[in-house]
Amino acid sequence: MIDLHTHTRESDGTCSPQELVEAARRAGLEALGITDHDTFAGYEQAVPLAREAGLPLICGIELSTAWGSPKEKSVHLLGYFIDAPPPPALLDRLGQILTSRRDRNRRLALKLQSLGCDIRIEEVEAMGRSLAGRPHFARLLVAKGYCKDISQAFREYLDESAPAYVQRDEPAFEEAVALTNQNGGISSLAHPVRLGKRNLEEEEKLVRRMAGMGLRAIEVWHSDHSPADEQRFLAYARKYGLKVTGGSDFHGGAKPGVRLGVGAGKLRIPRDVLEQLRA
Repeated sequence: MIDLHTHTRESDGTCSPQELVEAARRAGLEALGITDHDTFAGYEQAVPLAREAGLPLICGIELSTAWGSPKEKSVHLLGYFIDAPPPPALLDRLGQILTSRRDRNRRLALKLQSLGCDIRIEEVEAMGRSLAGRPHFARLLVAKGYCKDISQAFREYLDESAPAYVQRDEPAFEEAVALTNQNGGISSLAHPVRLGKRNLEEEEKLVRRMAGMGLRAIEVWHSDHSPADEQRFLAYARKYGLKVTGGSDFHGGAKPGVRLGVGAGKLRIPRDVLEQLRA
């Protein structure tokens, strides 16, 4: 059993790198991929811990990208096996992305205050540090009684169609793909079911366009995917020459229904997925 899509508290998860490695060992994982948003900090801290535990650890990252011009939606991109240490050009770009994230967070806090929610940027940054994001805002909205759960916080305040949503400057999808590929990585479209295309012909057309931009893989197995989704994305991979990836998208307590390796209980990622990526 492997899991190539997980998060630590260095981005929007709740587990420390040490806690994540220990949880992966207890779960019997044969390999763990850490894909924190916009940072390698969680992975770097986990390297000696995983080595000591005898757990193969895969370097990954998850980037939020802008699709379309003007921006149509945010699309998440996974990057695996990026050169170590990460090249300076990549680190510089990640620094710019973090600066944009901090600016968006400041504006989001002000927007929430204008809607009657006493949410302060200092509180958000204390919880999420330099990688604070919407999940941390959501947890504060729940903790302060404005929402009953994380889902309501996103639905009523934080989703792209919600009143408090604030857009941030994200790299274009094509730029993020190139940035990943040029630095030794394998770029993979994260949880493609979230592309939100009800028309499956439109969904396939979108994946085809992405493959034409240099996308190298697609996430077939994910906690949000049904068996029918998995089969459809496998077909896209075969048709457009893409590798396949998979993971639970584990966030610890931030997503209590998602468990390492198995997601909501039925996720099964074939072991040979990792061997094919390594090849």
